[in-house]
Amino acid sequence: MADMSWGCGLCQLLAGGALLALLVQLVRWLRADGDLTLLWAEWRGKKPENELRGKVVWVTGASSGIGEELAYQLSKIGALLAISARREDELERVKKKCLQISNLTEKDILVLRLDLTDRSSHEAATNSVIKHFGKIDVLVNNGGRSQRSLFMDTNLDVYSAIMELNYLGTISLTKHVLKHMIERKKGKIVTVSSVMGIMGAPLASGYCASKHALQGFFNSLRTELTDYPEISIINICPGPVQSKIIQNVFTENLSKSLENSGDQSHKMPTDRCVRLTLVSTANNLKESLDQRPPPTWPICYLWQYAPTWAWWLMNRMGKRRIQNFKSGVDADASYLRKLK
Repeated sequence: MADMSWGCGLCQLLAGGALLALLVQLVRWLRADGDLTLLWAEWRGKKPENELRGKVVWVTGASSGIGEELAYQLSKIGALLAISARREDELERVKKKCLQISNLTEKDILVLRLDLTDRSSHEAATNSVIKHFGKIDVLVNNGGRSQRSLFMDTNLDVYSAIMELNYLGTISLTKHVLKHMIERKKGKIVTVSSVMGIMGAPLASGYCASKHALQGFFNSLRTELTDYPEISIINICPGPVQSKIIQNVFTENLSKSLENSGDQSHKMPTDRCVRLTLVSTANNLKESLDQRPPPTWPICYLWQYAPTWAWWLMNRMGKRRIQNFKSGVDADASYLRKLK
């Protein structure tokens, strides 16, 4: 009898320990601003300061937002930078600040004007970076535009333009850089995708389509590179981030811009998003999710593991988002407040 009692006590102890561990993980999940694998890598994994110092990193879309902040944090780490975007004057501004906040010199930062939609220029641009630095260790595909418009109100030219920029422009540049990395048998291709590459949302059908395309492409490309284990394909999937991307979104037609960019206080700070991106890069995480804590986390997990529930929830929340958009209210902020 004593042995049975001792055995039951041990089982209860183990069950209690398992329940406690589950509760701890739940609390961590509810308070997390990144998926648990990413946060583990941040805590116990390789540090960007060690892994990226001295590496040649080419960042597209570097004139503002996430790309601009990437340039600043990479320069502080000591990475050698090639920064690209269409606005060369803004790139020069970013370069000037990089030099002020780091120990880099003029030759350590290459300003390279680049239009992702001009695919005929991508080979020459790649050769320019290689000529300047001798190699490319990391390509960060960050350039792109978002969208705010209803499908039935939107000209199909908008869908063509967003796919040309976000998808075809990105894979075109990747192809030229990857050729160089295959020759060296190492490198990292980092693509700033979005949670919209995993889930769907109203008012962003074209943007979601372009990010889904990137997810499918790079997940497939990764399987073609098994003979090159030191070439990493890394997809970053941020939620809403504080940046100027909302001021440059596609709308119903190519000539119209969004009048109200709205309050962005509910979104993840850009510097935090970039830090997690660098952690993902340093640790070769195939895919990482980062965004502000609840209520957006549950939706992402529902899309992954219980899509029927996710569709039901999105239909309810999406209706309010569309109403706010039509009323001229910041759709993203109101949408997230409603989820709370």
